[in-house]
Amino acid sequence: MKQNVGGIDKLARIVLGAILIGLALTGTIGAWGWIGILPLATGLFNFCPAYKLLGINTGKSK
Repeated sequence: MKQNVGGIDKLARIVLGAILIGLALTGTIGAWGWIGILPLATGLFNFCPAYKLLGINTGKSK
């Protein structure tokens, strides 16, 4: 897996994922909040499979 997520994109994914999971845990938005696992994981692993398919790279270029 080559890194294709970086910078602000990474931070936004982690924050959004954590918020959605937190809202799901408190019951505010129901089970749909668990979808926050996806942006959280892609932010933590610096890799997004959808970005790879679309040829997008927000990480550092060499």
